[in-house]
Amino acid sequence: MTPASAEVIAPSPTEAPRIRHGSRAVVHSILSKFVILGLQAGTGILTARMLRPAGRGELAAMILWPLFVASATTLGVPSSIIYHLRHRREEREQLIANGFIMAAILGVVAAVMTAFVLPWWLRQYSPSVIRAAEWFLITVPICSVTLAGRAVLEASDEFNASNLIQTMTPFATLIALLAFVSVHQMNPYTAAMAYIVASLPTFWFMMMRVSRAGFKGFSYHPSIVKLILSYGFRSYGIDLLGTLALQVDQVLVISLLSPGAMGSYVVVLSLSRMLNLFQNSVVMVLFPKAAGRSPEGVIELTGKSARLSGLVTALCGAFVCLVGPTLLRILYGTEYVAAAGALRILVLEVVLSGATFVLAQAFMALGRPGVVTILQAVGLSLSIPLMLWLIPRYGIYGAAISLLVSTTARFLFIWAGFRIFLKLKPPHLLPGYEDVDTLVHTALSMLGERAA
Repeated sequence: MTPASAEVIAPSPTEAPRIRHGSRAVVHSILSKFVILGLQAGTGILTARMLRPAGRGELAAMILWPLFVASATTLGVPSSIIYHLRHRREEREQLIANGFIMAAILGVVAAVMTAFVLPWWLRQYSPSVIRAAEWFLITVPICSVTLAGRAVLEASDEFNASNLIQTMTPFATLIALLAFVSVHQMNPYTAAMAYIVASLPTFWFMMMRVSRAGFKGFSYHPSIVKLILSYGFRSYGIDLLGTLALQVDQVLVISLLSPGAMGSYVVVLSLSRMLNLFQNSVVMVLFPKAAGRSPEGVIELTGKSARLSGLVTALCGAFVCLVGPTLLRILYGTEYVAAAGALRILVLEVVLSGATFVLAQAFMALGRPGVVTILQAVGLSLSIPLMLWLIPRYGIYGAAISLLVSTTARFLFIWAGFRIFLKLKPPHLLPGYEDVDTLVHTALSMLGERAA
């Protein structure tokens, strides 16, 4: 395959409906992400104002671990489920059953191991905060299986169900928080309970939908486990590095800074991460849609996805940078305005990290997950020593700068990897008239369907 052959080709008539369906799935995902952002903004504003920076930092120390640990210990099972369900449809039931078994076992083992580490890692927090964080690890297996369940739904083109699962958690959290506020029992511990318990209705709904998608019960097949792990081990690095790229800063900040500084950092980080909705929505649809296509088709689809999501993210990011201090003061309180500079750095990092994540899906879809793992590891390895050096000196600004440097390196490595490893020309990233036209027409089409 020559680089020239990777130029954008017009979709065939048979592929056109699939592309339109993918565009609608992305738009539906973005709309659901807006709802999720609204709910998360509500919970974030409520906890920031009620608990103040120190209390918000204690809350983060208790609720960070279940989803982080589950996401960091998948061994690539969710990605492998998507890949093999697309390529081995005749073994659907066995793939789902054994994927769930592996996810549950991994979650239990990870929770037990984390329980031994937390007392040392959270040593600057009170014993009651540490004990609460340990108890909340009970939900790690639930989070692990939920991640596998979402992979099954997305591989089955049930993106709306996957979006609804993600929406239910912040909705249930907000309802529980408002209930505690109404009875004047709002504190870091009750707030943490609201966040953790919200995973239960989400898990129940996920199991119901997956049962309709092909899950008939648990059954162990060694050959299927080996198959899942074969691809999973190669893609696990991407899952792990993606999780670390999003949350390693919080893990280190928790250990290196006071609860008050942690609270301020969590607020500006959550505000900047709202911009991730565009790239996350695209990636959710891109990998399942790209898997099984020709190399030319993968490059075409990846390039278009990166341009459209990057354009929207950059425009929204510029707005957040402009009105950042005002947003912090109005939404969260004057105590958080001092962190506005860190917010601007994090916004730039979000734009680059989203583009990197979208481009990485091309390697996943072409069966080269190990390449992305190596490339991403080199870039991410810069962040940890930088954080250990800069956070004690510059606080939350040091964490933000470390993330930006690491993400820039990862983007450059991924970009160069197209020529070095795939022997293909990288997709164009600068949006053109056709991209803007596609974005406008897709949005108008969706609005027309809703109006009808």
